[in-house]
This record gives sequence, structure tokens and C-alpha cells, in this order.
Amino acid sequence: QVQLVESGGGLVQPGGSLRLSCAASGSILSINVMKWHRRAPGKQRELVAGITRGGSTNYADSVKGRFTISRDNAKNTVYLQMNGLKPEDTAVYYCNADITDYVRMMTYNYWGQGTQVTVSS
Repeated sequence: QVQLVESGGGLVQPGGSLRLSCAASGSILSINVMKWHRRAPGKQRELVAGITRGGSTNYADSVKGRFTISRDNAKNTVYLQMNGLKPEDTAVYYCNADITDYVRMMTYNYWGQGTQVTVSS
């Protein structure tokens, strides 16, 4: 079994910062692309940022220059550093990864349970 567990969400004032973490555990052979998505109330889920195993990154236009995605391959963990937070960043943030399972020797797409980020004064 493979699990993704997010942490680091919370309540922050506009202009503040938060760092989200997502740790993968279980029968992991390798992890390919890791991504952060978010779903705001009443809106569709959107891709926030992604990072390849080699460190190439991409970002949604709405977060460029404010958010930074990174990963620690040795720890099977992806991070999202969020600076300059705005009320419109309020959402549940989910991590997502393509993981090869060494038990079944197949690659599956896994999701975490989500962590709430609320930006409000």
C-alpha cells in the first residue's frame, strides 16, 4: 500500500506564508511527477504546481512568483512554499503523485487527503 499524507495547512493573514508538506510512504519503488492541486469553495480543482523527479517545475499563472514547489527524493516528500498569500488562495490543497509500487510493479496515480489553507484577516 502507498499513502500520501499532507501537512502544514492552517489559517494565515493576507501576505503571510505557509509551507505544505506531502510525504509518500509504503511499497514505493520510484516516484515520478509530484503535483499540488487545490479546490476552493464552489470552484473546480486546479493544478497549482508540479515537479519532475529531476527537478523541473511548472506553476499556475496565479501563483507564479509567490509559490515554490520542491522535493526531497530521499524522503519521498514534496513541499509547497507559499508566500504572499491572498484570500483567493483559500482552498483545500491536495498532493498527487505517480508512484511505481514494487509489490505490483505498476505505476498508479495517488492522492493525499488534503489540507485546508485559509487566508483571512
